[in-house]
Amino acid sequence: MPSIPESEWTVMEVLWDTSPQTASEVAKTLNQSKGWAENTVRTLLTRLVEKGVLEIVEKAGSPRLFAPAVKREALVKAESETFLERIFQGAAKPLLVHFASNARLTPDEVRELKSLLDQSIEKNKP
Repeated sequence: MPSIPESEWTVMEVLWDTSPQTASEVAKTLNQSKGWAENTVRTLLTRLVEKGVLEIVEKAGSPRLFAPAVKREALVKAESETFLERIFQGAAKPLLVHFASNARLTPDEVRELKSLLDQSIEKNKP
């Protein structure tokens, strides 16, 4: 799974939200939210197609339509693994310690995280 920069991630978010869309439709959305020009968006769409995370949906007689070729969850997983490896040398414990020490978590969020950690322990038991 290729790593994508923030600008390309922004384009993907638009298409995960609603797809397929034409380049003009994506550009209109991003012009309103980011002030990006249509040529900028077209360049990003081309890069994403070349990376294989976007596909062109062919419909006869209509402009090219773009749709995600990968699910958001797959890219999130890949980006998370890259981040974990790059920043914490692949070790989850320092990441979790850093997160728990620096995040402002509600009691409900703490309970949910504890539950997820308990599930992880159960899943990894021999």
